[in-house]
Amino acid sequence: MTQPLISAKALQQRLATDSAPLLLDCRARLNDSAAGRVLWRQASLPGSLPLDLDRDLAATPGKGGRHPLPDPATFTATLQRLGVSPDRPLVVFDDMGGQLAAARAWWMLRCWAGHPEVYVLDGGLMAWQAIGGELEPGDTSTRPSDWRPAFDDAARVEADQVFSGRALKVDARSPARFRGEEEPIDPVAGHIPGARSRPSAANLDASGYFKPAERLAAELPQAEEVVAYCGSGITACHTILAYAVAGLPLPRLYAGSWSEWIEDPARPVARGD
Repeated sequence: MTQPLISAKALQQRLATDSAPLLLDCRARLNDSAAGRVLWRQASLPGSLPLDLDRDLAATPGKGGRHPLPDPATFTATLQRLGVSPDRPLVVFDDMGGQLAAARAWWMLRCWAGHPEVYVLDGGLMAWQAIGGELEPGDTSTRPSDWRPAFDDAARVEADQVFSGRALKVDARSPARFRGEEEPIDPVAGHIPGARSRPSAANLDASGYFKPAERLAAELPQAEEVVAYCGSGITACHTILAYAVAGLPLPRLYAGSWSEWIEDPARPVARGD
């Protein structure tokens, strides 16, 4: 797998070439599904298209969790509408302080849909603005594609596989949520028994950029098989991205994550460290 990050400077240089990537603006705000598109319309990277967290990168909330994956046919239609094809590189970005929505887009495009060249803008919109990168109002004009991805469902696991499997489960939520000391979103606090806490924020340095590969490789939990989860399958993708940056084998995603796990009261819940 190619290095999944691109710096703002490298992106700026690449946009000036004949092989300019397609830019996908993944900005989002909790409890405001329209905010990302509004922000994109106001100002975004030149030529970017909106890839919405709630509408495009997730299905309707329910028993599958707060951000279940869309079905493959629906996501294929989204990619075709945006003109995504395997012949053109992709760069995804947001401004969520750690690239959480962009990491979800990266996982869905690269690991699940199998696009060969997807990058996350390291540092996001902040990094682009820091180098004086140009911004312009969003424009939806694009040429649709006919790409039909071959989805890799081996990149993900379902709740019953988590329940019965022996993989190391890595929880990307905050330590307080992992321990069950607080739960601001879901109705039950705690974690999946046997899981280890590795907050997604620990993947970044103090400036909001990903830590160097060597440091991540030394810090990330490792086992023969790893499953990443979080509250609703968004932050866990950031964890998987960190493994990719580190050059380690990628964990599989439990997309339903904690918000799906607790839908069945028969599934056990652990609290504390």
